[in-house]
Amino acid sequence: MLDYVVKLTKDATKCSPEDHARLRKSGFDDRGILQITLIASWFNYINRVADSLGVGRDWGTKDLIRQSEQGEVAASRK
Repeated sequence: MLDYVVKLTKDATKCSPEDHARLRKSGFDDRGILQITLIASWFNYINRVADSLGVGRDWGTKDLIRQSEQGEVAASRK
């Protein structure tokens, strides 16, 4: 399953019926394969959206540290 998810994440166009057959051989039915695909795809999508918007990053703190190192914060407080 994890090999399939990695392949899906790196390049979904490379996923093939052979990958689905491997999943079936490992005990997943078609519904399970669909769920794996949907969940992995959703996480890939939402992580790309969040990463592109900086969600979860503390950009404000990094900016303050950079400004402090350059003396800009101290100067702006005077």
